[in-house]
Amino acid sequence: MDLRIFTEPQQGASYDTLLSVAKATEELGFDAFFRSDHYLKMGDADGLPGPSDAWITLAGLARETKRIRLGTLMTAATFRLPGVLAIQVAQVDQMSGGRVELGLGAGWYADEHAAYGIPFPKEKFARLEEQLAIVTGLWETPVGETFDFKGTHYTVENSPALPKPAQAKLPVLIGGHGARRTPRLAARYADEFNLPFGSLEDTASQFARVREAAEEHGRGKDEIVYSNALVVCVGKDDAEVARRAAAIGREVDELKANGLAGSPAEVVDRIGRFAELGATRFYLQILDLSDLGHLELIASGVQSQLG
Repeated sequence: MDLRIFTEPQQGASYDTLLSVAKATEELGFDAFFRSDHYLKMGDADGLPGPSDAWITLAGLARETKRIRLGTLMTAATFRLPGVLAIQVAQVDQMSGGRVELGLGAGWYADEHAAYGIPFPKEKFARLEEQLAIVTGLWETPVGETFDFKGTHYTVENSPALPKPAQAKLPVLIGGHGARRTPRLAARYADEFNLPFGSLEDTASQFARVREAAEEHGRGKDEIVYSNALVVCVGKDDAEVARRAAAIGREVDELKANGLAGSPAEVVDRIGRFAELGATRFYLQILDLSDLGHLELIASGVQSQLG
């Protein structure tokens, strides 16, 4: 069972803060450090000191860490041209010694596009599909050969398809709640399917759709990793759970219903219920990045019980 730390820096975090969390992630034995890819805060957070770029952040962390995996949930396809993204991710993978994973999604937050002059096309899913074809196609093209692609939204001509990632197969993550197109896209391109902030019922139905689509695509049932991303709020006692919930502006009962919250034993039990549905990896959304004691408790009280 992999536990990964998942951060939301657009809510307010400097690179130094992210570095401290990533180093704690590594020292405490978690599997990976992931971050969102957003340029604008959400809700009541002040967002200070301002947005940071996901792939610039991960490039820095690639040189400052040695073991943990690094990646995005999810890079927005609207932010980057596919050829540029393929170069960026491959380079960061080289910088990390082969520890990078690419989560790629369509992009959805219109306000952040408006705030920074980024086009927000009406048809995003088709662009995502073409981006996946181009990025993976560039990486898979043998050295010395060229890659071409002609789509509705992007055209690639006579590309040397360089550089290559350090990994022979850099993992690609696809996620979401879409009932039809998302499972089909995951079946074609995903090494991992992630369901963000879904209930047990949502998880059961969406995992089943992806498994069915994967079988129709000729893939074995174990070829795709299934994971959940869930907010986490753990405390040694009720008072500590309540304090951590208040620090992120949430209610304990709501967190217990929609995330992983409570004592270590409660959280282990909750994780077990998702695991029964096929999840083998969990992205623990940490919203208070100043509370490294929270990570220490999760490592000692939750991770230690999962093996």
